[in-house]
Amino acid sequence: MRILLIEDDKRASQFLARGLSESGLIVDSVADGATGLAYAREGIYDVIVTDRRLPALAGMVLVQQLRAGGDTTPVLMLSAVGGLNERVEAIRAGCDDYLVKPYAFVEALARIEALARRADRSRMSERLECADLVLDTRARTASRGGRDLRLQHREFLLLECLLRREGQVVTRSMLLEAAWNYDFEPRGNIIDMHMHRLRAKVDRDFPRALIHTVVGAGYVLNPAP
Repeated sequence: MRILLIEDDKRASQFLARGLSESGLIVDSVADGATGLAYAREGIYDVIVTDRRLPALAGMVLVQQLRAGGDTTPVLMLSAVGGLNERVEAIRAGCDDYLVKPYAFVEALARIEALARRADRSRMSERLECADLVLDTRARTASRGGRDLRLQHREFLLLECLLRREGQVVTRSMLLEAAWNYDFEPRGNIIDMHMHRLRAKVDRDFPRALIHTVVGAGYVLNPAP
């Protein structure tokens, strides 16, 4: 699960981002509303967590602009203001949930997970298939030919990225974006190392390979022999 955290309080941002990362989530953190809106519009996040008061662009305006553009990504708003009027205003602006500061991390995590589950139920495709390869994005399971594939977290994200772009060349930059934070600095051939392990699990012991290298470009998932 990938989270966009928009919070200008450095200490609060680091606290929440660290906790979410340690819980197995991928977190991109930004410190102002204008940058947050630009990130959000990329459409790659499962949940957006934003502070109400932000420099450059207020959290309320950010959400209103997202909704006006047709973006339905779940939004959890954080605020030190917890009055009824403020909560109602946020919900009417397009927020899906509202959490008052100070908050316990476990509650923030539970609310984020709940929003992600609701979004999962509304997604058009929770089951991705290519030939005899099946990926269930809700159950977080993968199988090929009826055989379970025990994928690590990043392997699952990489395979999901390939399946959603079946037949298209997926660059290493696209794979990096799908499975790591924006501020992650790749070392050596880390993408190729993870892809090597993924291909071993997906294609080993099967008569035809599904994942192919495109020299100088990246990878492609293609059922053709």
